[in-house]
Parts: sequence; C-alpha cells; structure tokens
Amino acid sequence: MIRKATAVWKGSGKEGSGKLTTDSTVLKDTQYSFNTRFEDGVGTNPEELVAAAHAGCFAMKLSFNLSGVNFPPKSLDVTSKITFEDGTLKKSHLVIKAEVEGISEEEFAKQVKDAEENCPISRALKLEISSEYTLTA
Repeated sequence: MIRKATAVWKGSGKEGSGKLTTDSTVLKDTQYSFNTRFEDGVGTNPEELVAAAHAGCFAMKLSFNLSGVNFPPKSLDVTSKITFEDGTLKKSHLVIKAEVEGISEEEFAKQVKDAEENCPISRALKLEISSEYTLTA
C-alpha cells in the first residue's frame, strides 16, 4: 500500500505559503504557511498533521489491541501533543480518554504501552513518546 500527499509551496519561507492535498481529498489545497506553523494563522502545519496522524494511528492500534484481548472499546478519544523545539520534533504526548467495559487497569495499561510502541506512526517517529489516560467503564 502506498499513500501520498502533495505539497506545493510558493515564495520564501516566511512570506510564502503552500497548499496540501491528499489522494483522499480530505485535504484539498489546504493552506499552510509560516503563520500557521509558528503563529495563529488560518490553515494547518506539518506538526499538527503529525499530531493528527499519531493520534489516529494510536487510537486504531489500541482498538485492535483491546479487541484482541476481548475488551473492544466503546470509545477512545486520543489527543497527541507534539513538542517542536529548535527545528526538531522532540516529543508526542498522548492523552487518552477511554471507555472500555470490564478491563482491569493493569491490562489496559499493558495495551496502551503496546500501542504506544507499535502503532506504525509511533514506530516511524524518532522522538520521545509518552501517554496518560483516563479509563471508564
């Protein structure tokens, strides 16, 4: 399987702007720029997209893990907080709110750790990954 996205950038780094498009067209000429990356402009930025990819990938992997041990989740709400310092992605901190009936805290923590280490985006990122969770039944 190959997935792709296209970035078109025009102008200098600070004054220019770009557009991102994915094959699925979920992103279609989505604007990004210096302002959307380092200030509060309208549009997206690479770090936000990495955060979205990590949150989505982790949630899916955790769902597969939980289902594999017979505790399919009712819901998983995952936020990835990406730390970007000195031009480098340093950390992704995952905040998980999970509704899973019948699972022990110990088993849930085990499945979270596995998903943290083994979702494809986690494996691709060369940065510190941490997590915290709230579990309800």
